[in-house]
Amino acid sequence: MTDDVTDPLRPSDHADSAASDITQPALGVVGWLRWGWRQLTSMRTALVLLLLLAIAAVPGSLVPQRSADPNGVRQYFVDNPDLAPVLDNLSLFDVYTSPWFSAIYILLFVSLVGCVIPRTKHHYKAMRAQPPRTPARLARLDAHRSEILEYQDDTDAAAAATTAIEAAQQQLKKAGYRVARYDGAKSLSVSAERGYLRETGNLVFHAALVGVLLAVGIGGGFTYTGQTVIIEGRTWVNTMLDYTSFNPGRFVDEDALQPYALTLDEFSLSYVAPGAQGAGQAGDFVAHLTTQFPNADAETGEVRVNHPLQIAGDKVYLMGNGYAPTITIRNSDGDVVFSESVPFLPQDNNMTSQGVVKVPDGLREQVGLVGFFYPTAQELTNGAYTSVYGDLEYPMLTFWVYAGDLGIDGGVPKSVYTLDPSEMTQLAGGDSGTDSLELKPGDTVDLPDGLGTITFENETPDAAGFQDSVKRYVSLSIHRDAAATWVLVFAVLALAGLISALFVPRRRMWVKATRQGHTVHLEYAGLARGEDPALEGAVEQFAQRHLASLADPASAGERPTKPESTPDVD
Repeated sequence: MTDDVTDPLRPSDHADSAASDITQPALGVVGWLRWGWRQLTSMRTALVLLLLLAIAAVPGSLVPQRSADPNGVRQYFVDNPDLAPVLDNLSLFDVYTSPWFSAIYILLFVSLVGCVIPRTKHHYKAMRAQPPRTPARLARLDAHRSEILEYQDDTDAAAAATTAIEAAQQQLKKAGYRVARYDGAKSLSVSAERGYLRETGNLVFHAALVGVLLAVGIGGGFTYTGQTVIIEGRTWVNTMLDYTSFNPGRFVDEDALQPYALTLDEFSLSYVAPGAQGAGQAGDFVAHLTTQFPNADAETGEVRVNHPLQIAGDKVYLMGNGYAPTITIRNSDGDVVFSESVPFLPQDNNMTSQGVVKVPDGLREQVGLVGFFYPTAQELTNGAYTSVYGDLEYPMLTFWVYAGDLGIDGGVPKSVYTLDPSEMTQLAGGDSGTDSLELKPGDTVDLPDGLGTITFENETPDAAGFQDSVKRYVSLSIHRDAAATWVLVFAVLALAGLISALFVPRRRMWVKATRQGHTVHLEYAGLARGEDPALEGAVEQFAQRHLASLADPASAGERPTKPESTPDVD
């Protein structure tokens, strides 16, 4: 310890921390809360949370979301029975409403608010304050230039110094600087600063991010998405009963939806003809609709891929399409027990489609049929059928028939697109030993065991060919996004603020005139907040313009002489 005290390299009041009994004061609860708040509201934390929010949104693009694609979620469970429950427990099918995503969202919101408010107060005070006083030694600044102007006598030099500072003040104001005069006994100077738009843009950017968070958070509560299927010639009404699935925001009143109706008049599309390049590919998809409001005239509209129909604040998107053959089933007495146009789900690009028909009543026992529809049927070498073209050239229906318990009497909802045959006996097709039923438009065949008959109705029995023999359907998504407009507004503000923050330089400029007998020593200096590679050029250009204005006899009286130019002093 003695050696430490007498060490000439250490100050006399040095205390060795290892030998002294110095302890840090305990922070306490309030101290730790302040420390945590400062960490949360730092810009570094806000950037980390923003990055985490972007990463957390990635699963929403990798797996289907219940809010946008509930059918896709159900199919994911079918295709991945082991993985899907794990992802569901992690809320990956509801990413944007999951607890962990909401936690990042709320923390980012708090961090941005806690960061923006103090900076806004500080920025407001800085904008109202006068530019700083002129430094005593301008030559020490990053950008500096000096000139010595010589006049005939001291009086002319004093007048010229005043004129020079007044001219500099006017020129700096025209250049967008905030200026202030600071005059001393021997020198006159003007202090100027500009670039507060940079910090304003920075604050606007972060405030706009808060606005986006608020718009998504609050507007999402008034947003809903629903799906429905409409068959040609049928009408859909905007009520809960007509939706096949509906995902409302927490503030949506399901009993107060805007009343309107959509009728699918026709679904038209074209296919590339066989033999041509891209044969079989579908061209333009168009759903021709009739829209109807209560006590108003009907209007026509169209829905195309990526071109939704806007109606009553909703956007109607075309999500899919397919065939809906009309099937009639009669019992052994000839009474109709089922007659519907049944949507069949496409399984490939050639519109090979699968559908399910369920007959719970009217026959001796409950009957279920799993059918395949082929728009252009062709028999394979193994005896099975496939479709080789998407349009109706040679349509055919095949059915497997099951009899038994459909499982719908227990009150548990069942999908209309699937059939559970676990409690049923297969009567036709597959391993039943009986061929599957095959029908073309207009055909009627007998059901197994004398249950009755099934007919594939021809919608245009008098028309040549099969072009209109089967109805088509469309799958529509009805979406209301109350936050879209506000998100766009705040996104534009954020972009404008970011551009200002990146490209507007923050500078301070000084012009100082010092009288030295019959000479005037002019100094020009600039200082940037942050990196500004154009600072030296800006100071040089201003100095040239200012000196040129002083050389004009109309503004500076007698033309001054410049016997020398003083270089910058480090």
